[in-house]
Amino acid sequence: MTTSLTPDKRTGFAPHVGLALLALATGGFAIGTTEFVTMGLLPQIAAGVEISIPTAGHIVSAYAIGVVVGAPLIAALGARTGRKRLLLGLMAVFVVGNIASALANSYELLMAARFLSGLPHGAFFGIGIVVGASMVPVNRRAWSVSMIMVGLPVANIVGVPLTTLLGQRVGWQVPFLAVGVLGLLTLVAVWFWIPPQPVGSEVNVRSELSALARPQVWMALLVGTVGFGGMFATYSYIAPTMTELAGFSTTGVTIVLAVYGVGMTGGTLVGGRLADRALMPSMYGGLIAVTVVLGTFGWLAHSKPGALFGVFAMGFSASILIPALQTRLMDVAREGQSLAASLNHSTLNVANALGAWLGSIVLAAGYGYEWPSRVGAALAVAGLALAVTSGLMDRRTKL
Repeated sequence: MTTSLTPDKRTGFAPHVGLALLALATGGFAIGTTEFVTMGLLPQIAAGVEISIPTAGHIVSAYAIGVVVGAPLIAALGARTGRKRLLLGLMAVFVVGNIASALANSYELLMAARFLSGLPHGAFFGIGIVVGASMVPVNRRAWSVSMIMVGLPVANIVGVPLTTLLGQRVGWQVPFLAVGVLGLLTLVAVWFWIPPQPVGSEVNVRSELSALARPQVWMALLVGTVGFGGMFATYSYIAPTMTELAGFSTTGVTIVLAVYGVGMTGGTLVGGRLADRALMPSMYGGLIAVTVVLGTFGWLAHSKPGALFGVFAMGFSASILIPALQTRLMDVAREGQSLAASLNHSTLNVANALGAWLGSIVLAAGYGYEWPSRVGAALAVAGLALAVTSGLMDRRTKL
């Protein structure tokens, strides 16, 4: 007996939608934890596989490359696979990748395991978001996106600090085993709580790839790359910024990161409601907020209270964009929703690399830690210009 995806006439939601979204959010929590815990354990990992800390940084890059490669490839090639079955397969690969990370006893094996762990990342979110949106009324799609995506910021508040502490006390392998267990729990939850997701006869590799022929898909991806690049230009150097400018101790940076996670959580939840009411205006507003926050962050960071406020505001304003961007991509991709939604997570990793690179240029030029955020503000302005251009293109098409 299958569970219908048709929303209930009284509640407006498909049966068990809350549990289905919880299953997907749990997967997001596990993914967010494994992505960021590596950064906090680089010294322990480097010592464990007998490499330098700079070389250990390549392990973070291996995961990011897995995300960039896996998101579009899996979403396109898996177009004819039932979405529930594909989610189960992705989470199974995720579990294997994290357990392999824990068992790796050499740099080469760990690099391969982290690449494998990153492959399901973007596709799981992209396909999960399409599944979640199909279970709620049209005017609640962005809300469903925010409920799924909230697992990432919550991971920064709870999962990353706890697993980092666990890795420091017990061994760097243990956090990856813990994430593997979370992945198994997600797999079970998806099996029981997400109804079958039949694929229509019109859905295939070609229909998914058709999204790439739509200019508005590329505009939305560019908005995400450039706009979030501004935030990453600052966040990539948050630890030295907090210690050098605000005067936090090294251990105090953990509190700062938790504050950022709280801001992300609030912004994701608020962004979902705003995007359901007015999609493009919420995107414009989010980018304006990011511009203002990053433009003033260099001054705020010179005191502990100002730094904490700035970090919270940065996480909040940037995360407002996430539900709007994901919903926008589903709207403009039409038949290629899974691919477009998955690609958004590839572009976020590109944004990470872009922001970190531009921030490094101003630092290498001799400017202080106030300046990466100012570069970020310029990127946010460019992202806003792209978003406005995309909105004007919509108007021209309607006319």
